[in-house]
Amino acid sequence: MKYRQLTKEQFEGLHQEFAHFLATQSIDVKEWNQIKTEKPEIAEEEMNIFSDIVWNDVLTKTKYIEHFSETSANLFKCDENQIHRIAIKINWDINLLEQKGFEWLMKNPMDNSVDIFKGSKSYTKDRNKEIFDLVEKGSTISKGEIYDYFSQLIG
Repeated sequence: MKYRQLTKEQFEGLHQEFAHFLATQSIDVKEWNQIKTEKPEIAEEEMNIFSDIVWNDVLTKTKYIEHFSETSANLFKCDENQIHRIAIKINWDINLLEQKGFEWLMKNPMDNSVDIFKGSKSYTKDRNKEIFDLVEKGSTISKGEIYDYFSQLIG
C-alpha cells in the first residue's frame, strides 16, 4: 500500500465510487458481502487498492497545502518537480489558530514581529508521497489564496 487506507467516514463519503470500483472488477453487492465475511483479507486488499487510487488522484490534483500552529504558518505550492514554501513566524503572543490572530496577520504581514522566509526544493522522492507525508503531519489541502497573497508581498 502506497498511502493509507481511507477512514470509515471517507469510505462512506465515497460509497458510489467504491461500488463503481468493485463493479469494474465484476464484484456485485452480494459477492462483496460474501468476500467481507468469508475472505476478509481479500476485502482488505480491495479497500487498500481503492484507497491508493483515491489518494493518488487527490494528491495529483493538489497544488497548495498549508499548516498552521499558534505562532507559525507553513504555506506550500506544489509544482510538478518542486515544492515551494513560505514560512511565517510570529514573534509575540498571538494565536494564528484563532480568527482574531489570523486576521491580525493578514492585516499586518510586514509588522516587525513577523518573520517570513521563502524557499524551494526538488522532491527527494515521489511528489505525491511527499505531499501525503505533509498531509499526514497535519497540513491541509488549500486553494492557495494565502500562499499567493504572501508570495506577492515578498516577491
